[in-house]
Amino acid sequence: MSNILSIQSITKFYGPIRALHEVSFDVPSGSVFGVLGPNGSGKTTLLGIIMDVLRASSGTYSWFGESPSERQRQKIGTLLETPNFYHYLSGEKNLQIAAAIKGRGKDDIGRVLEIVKLTERKDSRFSTYSLGMKQRLAIASCLLGNPSVLVFDEPTNGLDPVGIAYTRELIRELAKEGKTILLASHLLDEVEKVCTHVAILQKGQLLMAGDVNIVLTNEDFIELGVEAESQEKLRSALSGLLGIRQLKEVNGHVQLFFDNGSIMDLAEINRHCFDQGVVLNHLQLRKKSLESKFMELTN
Repeated sequence: MSNILSIQSITKFYGPIRALHEVSFDVPSGSVFGVLGPNGSGKTTLLGIIMDVLRASSGTYSWFGESPSERQRQKIGTLLETPNFYHYLSGEKNLQIAAAIKGRGKDDIGRVLEIVKLTERKDSRFSTYSLGMKQRLAIASCLLGNPSVLVFDEPTNGLDPVGIAYTRELIRELAKEGKTILLASHLLDEVEKVCTHVAILQKGQLLMAGDVNIVLTNEDFIELGVEAESQEKLRSALSGLLGIRQLKEVNGHVQLFFDNGSIMDLAEINRHCFDQGVVLNHLQLRKKSLESKFMELTN
């Protein structure tokens, strides 16, 4: 799979404030790539740089294997800010203006209105649209001229649950058409549900990047418990087990994490502890939630 976008060591300063620090990753063709991080992590700044709205302090990036150019940006549909349309004009008229500004998509308006399910409201003034409809019109504007790449900054921000569900489904449908989609979000749930790849930013630094099923994998662990007076004996017994990557004590229980995600059989652990003179009163296989994994990564 070739890369649509390659980012190499992008750094950005706003005066003395460092917003990004040597961020590097590749966006594969056909992927839905999420840039995930808390508010203030540098997501919007990064998107602004790769769309030539902002200038990086250092580092480079390339689109379609080439240096950035106006010709390349014609292949990209972008939604970086709050939709900016004329409130007194209809949805269709606003798209006509957008097509004229972009220099593409004049004959594409009917198609994109149908995609975002606004055909029946195309003659209604923008001021009468709900927030979700306004966002859908903004996505329709991005789709003018049928670009192969879409870049969205927080596409579900401020929407109600129905609007969020619709926008996510629309992104999935666009991905099925073969479009490469790059979206920034602070919502773990959003990235988990729609993205194939992810890069996690925290305070301008890249923590991890890659396949979402690897970066945000659920990690199984085993939780054990004994009477309080046997805690030290339990830790000593567990130190003799092979393959343990990490041992944590949480709320009076001991949690075991294993190398490469391989989990030891519960009966084997119980037998090992019993042979060491430790009688367990709690033994359970648990899954680390995606939320806890994300919080662990971002401190």
